[in-house]
Amino acid sequence: MAAVRRSLAAQSVNAVPPRKGGAAATMGKVFFRFGDKEYWCSASSVAARNRSVVATAGHCAYDSRQAKPADYWIFVPNPGPNGETPYGIYVGSSISLHEDWSGRADYDYDYAFVTVHRGFTWTAKDGGYVMQDVGRLQDNVGGLGMALNKKPGTYTSAAFGYPAGVQPDGSTPFNGKKLMKCRERTTRFTVAPSRDLQKGVELAPCDFSPGASGGPWVIGYDDTRRLGSLNGVNSLTWNRDAKGGYDAVSSPYFDTTTGEVYRHAAGLTTPANVT
Repeated sequence: MAAVRRSLAAQSVNAVPPRKGGAAATMGKVFFRFGDKEYWCSASSVAARNRSVVATAGHCAYDSRQAKPADYWIFVPNPGPNGETPYGIYVGSSISLHEDWSGRADYDYDYAFVTVHRGFTWTAKDGGYVMQDVGRLQDNVGGLGMALNKKPGTYTSAAFGYPAGVQPDGSTPFNGKKLMKCRERTTRFTVAPSRDLQKGVELAPCDFSPGASGGPWVIGYDDTRRLGSLNGVNSLTWNRDAKGGYDAVSSPYFDTTTGEVYRHAAGLTTPANVT
């Protein structure tokens, strides 16, 4: 997967339902490797001109320390608890990200928009399995809209993800198999110079642990249609009171620059199929 740093002009985008009708299923997991280690994060489908864009955290797609993109990166919307892929598997084609994430690991820019190939599923045939094309991501699951330049303290946002990691006290209340939601809260700015975070946005309380990274922050989430507008991604978890569990999560501030990176991803095209 190639990392792309250039960007185009920003543009606001409305959420869209799937073409096949029914509720959207925009949220899911991404699986990938850095070297010989396997990882997974949370992510979401975003409405885009090419109908093929996934939003996640920058650290879930590009390792700034090694200066390289993730290998074998795939997005699975709404995965089943036993590894089911009801809406298909979407292989990453190109990453669009801010140069300050790729070059400096600056958490103010810990976001990535990944353009994906058409999806596929594995189908049994002649005693084996073959890949069956299932079409474009957005056609199958819909896409969240984009909400930029929303000043913290003037809106509420809900955070979503698949947390699974250990809490500071050693407990593991989440197993990573179920999409979790930290209900809508009013957000505020947060600063952490030690993490090179000058304009982060904090949502609290929220007890997400690792695994939720990259999951969407959504304004105006509709529980029936399962749609709303993306205005952040889970980037860092916090234990502000130094007690047993995490109690907050933060996102980079989604501004005009974020929109430019998104627009680049939305303007890319991919081959018809992956073989």
